[in-house]
Amino acid sequence: MRGILDAWARALRSQFTGRMLLLSVLPFILSVLLWGVLLYVGFQPLLDAVQSLFAQHGGYAASSGMLALFGMSMLKTVAVPLLAMLLLLPLMIMSSLIFMGVAAMPAIGRHVAGRLEAQFGKLEKKEGGSLLGSLATGLGAVLIFLVLWLLSLPLYLFPPVALVAQVVLWGWMTARVMSYDALASFASAEERRLLLRRHRGPLLAIGMISGAAGALPGLAWIGGALVSVLLFPFLAMLSIWLYVMIFLFTGLWFQYYLLKALFVLRADPQKPVQDSSN
Repeated sequence: MRGILDAWARALRSQFTGRMLLLSVLPFILSVLLWGVLLYVGFQPLLDAVQSLFAQHGGYAASSGMLALFGMSMLKTVAVPLLAMLLLLPLMIMSSLIFMGVAAMPAIGRHVAGRLEAQFGKLEKKEGGSLLGSLATGLGAVLIFLVLWLLSLPLYLFPPVALVAQVVLWGWMTARVMSYDALASFASAEERRLLLRRHRGPLLAIGMISGAAGALPGLAWIGGALVSVLLFPFLAMLSIWLYVMIFLFTGLWFQYYLLKALFVLRADPQKPVQDSSN
């Protein structure tokens, strides 16, 4: 626990430095450009497709009945855009996560290593990961995430259960992607596997805490269906910015935790697991 809290405090101090804020600009611009094009070209066809499925399979009657059961009949008019946005949400998460991993994590790694070297000394880079490995890990995790996300959509009828499911999914995906990126330049493949095995629990905990924060951009995104179509582009941009900032902090958190663990591992490879994060 002390290792998690120490990495959290270090990440928080680094989050709002000028260098880290500048790092958030490129992933944000890339995400906005991507989603600007996708929404302009594909959002109306997606709405039409969802509306057609609703009409063909009695979706309006079913959703009206379920919403009335929970006292939310007023939402039946936005059921189609709400479902469309829920389908797009994991894709937004994917784009922000991958852009952050590719565009910002190498610089985050150099920043964190420089901060830790004052305490632990020079950290040798063993280049156990690669850009292709990062992309493969990210895309593989996102594909699994997408399947599980689609299966979890009915849980949104029970918001507390849906929130727990989202946090767990976020935690798993974030831990898988960020852990690889955090160690790609500095650890060998063997060291990475050992660290991920030794610290599986703490890494999942960091991911799940970050996953809880990840619910905020989703609320802004879905709010576009509930508030106004005119405000939707601005709410979409707000969601993307929030995702980028959350992933930036999460990247710093994973980086501080895992690089410190790597320092400890190289200093004493036989150190017990429970002591290796202190």
